[in-house]
Amino acid sequence: MAVPRPPPLAALGGGGGGTPAVGSPAGVSMRMFHGDVFLGEVEVFPMKQGPEGGLPFPSNEIRISHLSPASERCPPLAILQTIAPFSVRCKLKAKPIPPQPGLQRLYFTCFNEYKSVVVVVGDEELHLVAMPTKAEKVLCFWCCSARSGLYAASVGMLNLRCLAIVFDLDETLIVANTMKSFEDRIEMLSRRIDVEDDPVRVAGMSAEIKRYIEDKELLKEFIDTDTVTDNGRIVGTQKEEVQPLSGGQERVLRPVIRLPERNAVLTRINPEIRDTSVFVKLRPAWEDLRSYLTAKGRKRFEVYVCTMAERDYALEMWRLLDPECNLISSQQISERVVCVKSGSKKSLQNVFRDRGCHPKMAMVIDDRLNVWDDKDQPRVHVVPAYTPYYAPQAEMANAVPVLCVARNVACNVRGGFFREFDENLLRKVFELAYENELLDLPYAPDVGDYLVCEDTTFVPINKDHAPIPEGMRGAEVEKRLNGQSYLGDQREGRQVSSSARSSDDEGMAVRGTGGSRNIQSNGGSLAITPSVFVMVLQEIGRLCDSKVEFRSTVSNGKSIQFSVEVLFSNEKIGIGIGKTRDEAQVQAAEKALQNLESSYLAFIAPTAGVPNKDMRKSPGNGNGFLEDITCSEVDISMQEPSGSTLKHDHSNNLDNLSSVMSLIREHCLEDQHVVFRDQVWNSSSARNEEYHFQVELAGQIIGRGVGSDRDVAKLLAAEEALRTLKSTTDPQIKKYLKPVRCNG
Repeated sequence: MAVPRPPPLAALGGGGGGTPAVGSPAGVSMRMFHGDVFLGEVEVFPMKQGPEGGLPFPSNEIRISHLSPASERCPPLAILQTIAPFSVRCKLKAKPIPPQPGLQRLYFTCFNEYKSVVVVVGDEELHLVAMPTKAEKVLCFWCCSARSGLYAASVGMLNLRCLAIVFDLDETLIVANTMKSFEDRIEMLSRRIDVEDDPVRVAGMSAEIKRYIEDKELLKEFIDTDTVTDNGRIVGTQKEEVQPLSGGQERVLRPVIRLPERNAVLTRINPEIRDTSVFVKLRPAWEDLRSYLTAKGRKRFEVYVCTMAERDYALEMWRLLDPECNLISSQQISERVVCVKSGSKKSLQNVFRDRGCHPKMAMVIDDRLNVWDDKDQPRVHVVPAYTPYYAPQAEMANAVPVLCVARNVACNVRGGFFREFDENLLRKVFELAYENELLDLPYAPDVGDYLVCEDTTFVPINKDHAPIPEGMRGAEVEKRLNGQSYLGDQREGRQVSSSARSSDDEGMAVRGTGGSRNIQSNGGSLAITPSVFVMVLQEIGRLCDSKVEFRSTVSNGKSIQFSVEVLFSNEKIGIGIGKTRDEAQVQAAEKALQNLESSYLAFIAPTAGVPNKDMRKSPGNGNGFLEDITCSEVDISMQEPSGSTLKHDHSNNLDNLSSVMSLIREHCLEDQHVVFRDQVWNSSSARNEEYHFQVELAGQIIGRGVGSDRDVAKLLAAEEALRTLKSTTDPQIKKYLKPVRCNG
């Protein structure tokens, strides 16, 4: 839309003077330089009076650094009002006598070419905007402030009618799994089937398991042979050149298999380590959204990525989505892919740390809203989490696929933003003159004003039964990329750790390892969590300087069976079979411990010494290695004679963390006083895969827990906290508890 530009001045040269109106503040005379070249003198008038009205120029002189880039259609004041609203600091008026030809040339250059004069003060840019004047024949400027570098980046975007779009990765655009995470989810669903009575739900979960097994077998074939068999067709890898891993300088060729019919890609994060192989599901309609962003070679949006995943994993996932670097160039990729520490809030300010865009000009596509800073949440378009295993047909069952809805939302946001920019902001800016005041500036558009979600009518099947987390969020891959040996909970020989979810997902009721579940071995009545056996064997291996591995397989018959082998220094010492991996692992670990018992006791006597008296253990426990890694109840259970049954007051309610927390809430007046905190432990310890948690009530520690996965540690801490609440006599704790009711 063409908007008539007002003339700068009716005439220049001589007369006219610049006498402030009666009652207006007196100006401060300053000399203006472009580099070392003197241009003339100006009077500077602050916009505010009092302490807040200080002038921004140091040493009472104006040193011009450079001129801003020229703008094709947007005057500088419109750009500054968009990226730094109402940031006018002062007004400048040139002294008419004597004539100042250098200052006059500068004024007309800026006015006619839509440039501003830039004065750099620390981390701030002061932009002098050439303004028309209503009556006086004098050179006039407004001085606006903006963050350094932001103006130059915004000029091009506003001229091209371009905004920014920020994508999340996991469960927004992709779902990725390793062998370990596949097996975790298969086991989790098997447990649910064991306790489910509804045949419809059982059928749905059985179908979901089959989908997991099918893709897991493809990933296993890729790991073993660098090929996959897809519908009877053998597909080999293609070597794709990618940017080096973090800190590397050499060329990296990554083995990749793309299966477009399945919307799937198999890749290897570290080409040298097969255990970093990943099966990636790409969300349907991604090509439609990607094509819109760069239609006809013209960028409608500058693209960024913000994720809580590990960096090398995130870079590879984005490369799979944008292999030709059409959305983010190879030169920009390191700055445009932003990885946020797990548990931290995402923010647009952090995404645009290079000042490539103002948050008001950006929208976000994410499957979760609460991971973003409150001030950015109005700019987030929330999409349903991508669940290709739980509800594979849901993406395409609706009239408009989820990412096509996101495309339409982005189109509407862009249209609304620039309609407001053209029809309101630009028109009113062209009407302003030097004599106007700060409050005469028009409202600047904000992406959040136009982000109205379309109704997708997205309703997954089996909606009463929440889906399990379907993919990783990158933390699982990080340990492999850093060369760490991960002997965490229920590790398998050729697989990657299952601690894939970020801390934002800790509230999920189901996780990769059901460490809180009590399982009975076939040969007796010992009730113990399977992760305890794992920790015991790992501790033996540590003391003996030997490698302990758990390897498992899943049968594909009608009745799903798990088989687990225990290897000690590459020698098989135990095997177990069960309906779940926990059950099979308990059997395997129990047999392994029996085989190691005599040799281990002979080894531990001269090396272990006197057990630490501060360790939590029950009297008479002579195992030597259980005290520092289990809670007191586990120690007691290890002492139970064969054939006895271990009983707890709330055994039926301690199947998962949420059950324990509900009991804790029953004792507390206000449950917001109860919080979990990660404890700091010595990272150089041999048991470097332990998780330490503590429970606090109003700042006081009431329970601690240690485990080989996060949920076990949290559960143990919660159980101890519950016991503390039941037995405490501490008045500082009791004041937060509900009064005990007496019967009778």
